[in-house]
Amino acid sequence: MTRIYAFANQKGGVGKTTTAVNLAAYLADAGRRVLLIDADPQANATSSLGVDATTLPASIYDVLVRRIPLADIIMPTDLPGLDLAPSAPALAGAEVEMVSMLAREHLMRRALDGVSEQYDHILVDCPPSLGLLTLNALTCATDGVIVPIQCEYLALEGLGRLWQTIQLVRENLNPQLYISGLVLTMFDSRTNLAEQVANEVRTHFSEQTFRTVIPRSIRLSEAPSYGRTILHYAPQSAGGLAYQAL
Repeated sequence: MTRIYAFANQKGGVGKTTTAVNLAAYLADAGRRVLLIDADPQANATSSLGVDATTLPASIYDVLVRRIPLADIIMPTDLPGLDLAPSAPALAGAEVEMVSMLAREHLMRRALDGVSEQYDHILVDCPPSLGLLTLNALTCATDGVIVPIQCEYLALEGLGRLWQTIQLVRENLNPQLYISGLVLTMFDSRTNLAEQVANEVRTHFSEQTFRTVIPRSIRLSEAPSYGRTILHYAPQSAGGLAYQAL
């Protein structure tokens, strides 16, 4: 059965795309069939896999707004087993265009109906907001939400709002939705603050917080500029080993 996860946090810069891209890579490397959907207008997941979003003939925008089949935009990546449904700058205006559409929160779920059986895992990278694109991802996430949380000050700010949104989606759109895991990212063991934040998250969400912690890593920051995942760029780095463990 296909497992579908959304990666969401309305706070930007928390390692959401880095987590989605690298987990997709390690799952594919383990022999799974994986589809990564880039639902963020910034298209960072797309560029992280070496694809130029500005030159694409079609993207997830065309699937959601123009209703072309999702299969028409899916492309293979350099990693066997990992496919990408890319984003593009046009997606920035999609939420305005989707407002008047019928059942607008279900557009992504319906698009997945034709392709989901081809994959073991489908990972959806959400934008840093709680708008219609994120709602679409939450509505189709049958196996939950993975929430990356930066180990810095104000890390928990906004998590309450995300929790409320998840509750509303569960009540009205997707009864299966839940937080399947919190990922502590950008952990700097040299600072007391990082340890304090990690302890606070574990105190409030002991069952949902993954044991694996993602360290602050120069290699993780460098990899997207080469259009590569950490699996191909620096698999033996601290960041690579952490995502493999996660």
